[in-house]
Amino acid sequence: MAQLYFYYSAMNAGKSTTLLQSAFNYRERGMTPFILTAAIDNRAGVGKVASRIGLEADACTFEPSSNVFDLISRHHQEQKLDCILVDESQFLSKQQVSQLTDVVDSLGVPVLCYGLRTDFMGELFEGAKYLLAWADKLIELKTVCHCGRKANHVLRLDEHGNAISGGNQVEIGGNDRYVSVCRKHYKSELNKL
Repeated sequence: MAQLYFYYSAMNAGKSTTLLQSAFNYRERGMTPFILTAAIDNRAGVGKVASRIGLEADACTFEPSSNVFDLISRHHQEQKLDCILVDESQFLSKQQVSQLTDVVDSLGVPVLCYGLRTDFMGELFEGAKYLLAWADKLIELKTVCHCGRKANHVLRLDEHGNAISGGNQVEIGGNDRYVSVCRKHYKSELNKL
């Protein structure tokens, strides 16, 4: 029976690596995975999912206005899809998460979403909020803070490497702009501001 999965974590926990490994596993068994990612995240190029360890794959992209059910359904009609893998799922809208539940319930295809739970201000992303509410399975991928504790927060850094507490929720960046830390170090950095 198909289900909706949400693999969530702070940055640098291996979400994209895990997604790419899942795609490889499906292909190795003669099955067809469908990879979807947010068009806004073009760090590796538009329509690319890439991990920090050097793995990458082509992907279809979604925009805020995309109907992901229709997009997936069209591809599923052309070639039977065995699994949908969604990278950067925090950028999904409420409606798009609902559409992914329709993929599971109407098309019978499992959907595995990978994304951040919260932003640099500790607030839920819209996609994460509804995945946490509606997913059949929630799986936390863990990474560590510089102190060795579990990192469950993300700090946004300025050009000098100092934590900042304001700005737009979405600003695409990597290790130069964000660092994953435990709650204790997240609070201590923000208290310096």
